[in-house]
Order: sequence, then C-alpha cells, then structure tokens
Amino acid sequence: MTRKPKLLDIHLAGDKCLIEKAKPVQDISPEIKNLVNDMILTMYEKDGVGLAAPQVGKSLRIFVCDPDWSKTDVKNPLIIINPEFLNMEGEQSSDEGCLSVPGIFEKVKRFDKVTLKYLDLHGKDQIIEAEGFFAVVLQHEYDHLDGILFIDKIPKIRQLVIKKKVSLIKSSTDENGENIRHDI
Repeated sequence: MTRKPKLLDIHLAGDKCLIEKAKPVQDISPEIKNLVNDMILTMYEKDGVGLAAPQVGKSLRIFVCDPDWSKTDVKNPLIIINPEFLNMEGEQSSDEGCLSVPGIFEKVKRFDKVTLKYLDLHGKDQIIEAEGFFAVVLQHEYDHLDGILFIDKIPKIRQLVIKKKVSLIKSSTDENGENIRHDI
C-alpha cells in the first residue's frame, strides 16, 4: 500500500551516488511506488522539471519529469523506469541547471530528437519520442542514471571557470553526500 508522499533531500555534487551507474529496477514494488511518489513531490517542491533517483540517494534507474508544468501550471509527471534510448539525432545547445548543482547554469550540447523505451509504474513497456526542451530533459535525467552530471559535458575551459563554485558545493556535503549547509 502506498503512503502519503514525503519531501526528500536532494544530494549534491560530491555525493558518490551521483557518480555511480544506477542499478536496474527488478520489481515495481510498493517501496518503488512510494519512492516515485516522493520524487514527484520533491521535483515540484524544489521547482525542478526532472529528478532522478540518484539525486535523492537511491542508486536505481528511475527518473520523473514534467518539462511543461512550469509554463502551464498543470502537473503531468512522467515516470521513467529502466530507460533505454532507441534513437538520438540532430543537435541543439541550451543552458542547463540541476538541483544537484545549485546556482550553476551552463550551455550543453544535446541531441535534438530522441526516442526512449522505458517501463511505466505498472511495469508496462512504453516508447516516447521527444524533441527540443523535452529531449534535453530526458537526456539530462538519463545521464544521472549513468553517473554523469551536466557539468561533465561542458567544455574543459568552462569547467575550469566554474571549478571554485563546484568545489564549494562539494564541500557542503557530509560523507553520505547529503547537504550539510543550507545556504547553498
């Protein structure tokens, strides 16, 4: 039985869970459903358009997203479990930010159109095609499942420019990767 969703802590750059490849979900259990509901609540409460399980300290191949809600105020979360890209094409470049790397926004190159296969919360295979901003969100969240942050994808010269900010974020976490300073 599912319970009322609860707000989860966002893990910041420096957390080992954010640099590890997440494990596939074997069974969509009540615990997984609770985690997904917690992630959805947390995504909206933290003003994100996506949130991956590693960002809340869970090494599982799950993410939630809702790229349109900030523009429409209508909440329509998409739940993605064990995703796999079937096709990626074109190129675009846009500014990205991340709840796990607060205060940093950088231009990232991504594919413009993607096709993603995944399981929904009922364990059913789904396929979605996305382009533009939606494609960016899917790729950004998918990267979290492979231990990649958006700042890993920017040019080395830009990484040097933001190095001090990233170091400050990393120094604000405890040995479990949890934020111990709330001024960041």
